[in-house]
Amino acid sequence: MNSSLSFPLCEPLKSRTLLRRYFLKKTLLGVFYLARPQRAFAYSKKQEYFQQMQKRFSGRYTHFLENIYREARLQGISANILERAFALTIRPNPRIIHADRHQAEFSLSWSRYRDRVLTEAKFTQGLNAVRENASLLSSVSALYGVNQGIIAGIWGIESAYGMCMGQFHVIDALATLAYASQRPAFFRGELFKALFILNQGTITPEKMLGSYAGAMGQPQFMPSAYLRYAVSYPTRQERGSDIWYNKGDVFASIAHYLAQCGWKTGELWGQAVFVPETFSQNQLGRQHVHPVSWWEQQGVKPLSGEFLNPEQTAALIRPDGISGSSFLVYHNFNVIRRYNPSDFYALAVCLLGDALG
Repeated sequence: MNSSLSFPLCEPLKSRTLLRRYFLKKTLLGVFYLARPQRAFAYSKKQEYFQQMQKRFSGRYTHFLENIYREARLQGISANILERAFALTIRPNPRIIHADRHQAEFSLSWSRYRDRVLTEAKFTQGLNAVRENASLLSSVSALYGVNQGIIAGIWGIESAYGMCMGQFHVIDALATLAYASQRPAFFRGELFKALFILNQGTITPEKMLGSYAGAMGQPQFMPSAYLRYAVSYPTRQERGSDIWYNKGDVFASIAHYLAQCGWKTGELWGQAVFVPETFSQNQLGRQHVHPVSWWEQQGVKPLSGEFLNPEQTAALIRPDGISGSSFLVYHNFNVIRRYNPSDFYALAVCLLGDALG
């Protein structure tokens, strides 16, 4: 919201004629706020919160940054990089603090999560993005042995195919959270790793963008994940990967992440299945692993096609319980969970990947 647009809630209006003229002159935003002054008040309170947060932390934050600066210099980070980076975080960012302290606390069913994440627009945009990058995705897939649909699925879920990678300066986010979050040690470590990445010269502090929590670029890597998994394409070098603006590096880094976590080339992630009513529910969950042939003996059947490998081990998950969808999931499903340890996330990536692959 543009804070330069204001509406004088207490402006004197002496007659109905003046009131009509007043409304005609004001923008739609002004009318909205007069109609719902409680929203203007809420916005004003949030701005007041932000200002109080800035005043509260200003002096101590400067001291905090000075300590980070000294330690970073001892680690070999250039003074120029540090000065440019810290110019982006003069004081703790109140938007980041607010986002960190007011994370949504709610639980969604799988069906509601699926409908929210796997929208028609997500599939349409994905098909267009895959079509535009078909040759590159195919080459990266062949190079790492990772299904190109899954690469595209992660790309789509994480950053809407590169369109929403976050607009926060990563140094600002990590410094703020290292100073004012509930996990200062974790974010402090990620801050030094981000400074190390900047020192490599691949990206500038100003262009190092990400989420409020410091997840970077199109694949949303934390700095530690970047240093472990990000690679350049086609050289496969583990230095100099531009996961912000180079799609080859983005796809290769996602594929390398999965390959390093044990992706098995040519294997499926899983299949949607039918489960008979007589099936024992105590066998549900990823911890109960059996050969596909065993599941067939229990009456579990694929909703379409057939099981390709009776000896492959699998687990049965029913994310919405016995009344919802059922999936037999294989090894590669657990590899995707290494990217994000959530069954819902992994299922969304897999279903999107099937549609895009």
